[in-house]
Amino acid sequence: MEQILIKYYENNAKKLHKTVDKILLKFGGLLEKDVDDFYSLANEVFVDAMKRYDDSQSFDAFLYSCLLNRIKTEMTRRNREKRKADRMSISIDTPIGEEGEFTVGDMIADTFTIEKELFDKSEGGYSKRMLSYLSKLSILQKEVLKLNAAGYLANEIREELHISEKQYADCFSAIRSYRNTSVLL
Repeated sequence: MEQILIKYYENNAKKLHKTVDKILLKFGGLLEKDVDDFYSLANEVFVDAMKRYDDSQSFDAFLYSCLLNRIKTEMTRRNREKRKADRMSISIDTPIGEEGEFTVGDMIADTFTIEKELFDKSEGGYSKRMLSYLSKLSILQKEVLKLNAAGYLANEIREELHISEKQYADCFSAIRSYRNTSVLL
């Protein structure tokens, strides 16, 4: 057993790390921090494998299968946690309030607003960023933005422009979408 321990842990656990790296290649795309986590996990697996090893097969094969099973289990656990976080997330454009006239984004404290940026004009008119943003919007979306900036409520905008709730929601979504607003940031 001592020879096995020396074999795997000489040169700063080079052989153990090499075995883990071989397994992790199958998963790919891991950050250095994650690889270090799996090296730590491999140390635990190694100790457990040393206790359970019974000479019925080579230790290398036994350790490899133990490491593979434990790394797969850990990857599954990590992916499950990511999916759980995704299920709990909501869109910033999720309607809230009794009539759904506000969105989650409306409730987030921030000094940046598209409306404020719209009225921040440079000497020659709108800033280049604002002109770029406005060029991405349709005529209807610009009208919705203009009325919203003037203080109209959602139902008043729909009434003024004779549009449905869905059309309004689509326009407002486009006005606030990252694809369009990214030029302003």
